[in-house]
Amino acid sequence: SSEATPAPPATPRHRLAPIAIFRERLGTSQMVELSSEPIKRGKDRLAMATALLIVDMQMLMQERLDAGREHVNGQAGENIAALAAAFRAARLPVIHVRHAEADPASAMHRDAPGCRPMPCAEARDNEPVFIKSTSSAFASTELEGYLHEVGITHLYVAGAVAGFCVNTTVRAGSDLGFRMSVVRDAVLGFDLPDANLSARTIFDVTMAHLESDFAEIVDTRQVMAMQPAA
Repeated sequence: SSEATPAPPATPRHRLAPIAIFRERLGTSQMVELSSEPIKRGKDRLAMATALLIVDMQMLMQERLDAGREHVNGQAGENIAALAAAFRAARLPVIHVRHAEADPASAMHRDAPGCRPMPCAEARDNEPVFIKSTSSAFASTELEGYLHEVGITHLYVAGAVAGFCVNTTVRAGSDLGFRMSVVRDAVLGFDLPDANLSARTIFDVTMAHLESDFAEIVDTRQVMAMQPAA
């Protein structure tokens, strides 16, 4: 008997025409000047289709740190500031994602102090800010369409929180066909007291799951050793 002719492969989602982009920027009265050494020449190079994605580094995270909540990578903000400065120096995009809730009683309501960006995550002029209402940065924003429109295929992800919004954003991005890299020491993690799970346990399991099938795991030093391709 003759073999059946295989059906042509479906068009990958990441090759579909970009949808209309809607970007919402949070108003900020101050921009914090960040400085760092330029990205250095290394064996590997950062491609121009690469961007830094900063997720949910908002003042509620700083409040948790200040309150002594058990955490991993309390220095994540410093590493994010260094990464952002290096990407800007290399003329590579820095993209911001922030969470906001509609409930006025929520600590993450857009007018609440906890919703404001931490200094390390202040957007500079012309840097896009996407406001999400879901765990994944892709589910409730036009981030996917924006990335296609500007030709970004590889995201270095940093921010908060490891087991929640960073986790879901990286998995979603991978499923959509983007290359995802997680900057491990620039990701903030917290414990789950009600589940009796430590911050370290959640963080390590999350990183292991992401590395197994969704992303490469790197450190700030590795990223800073790269420079953009010509």
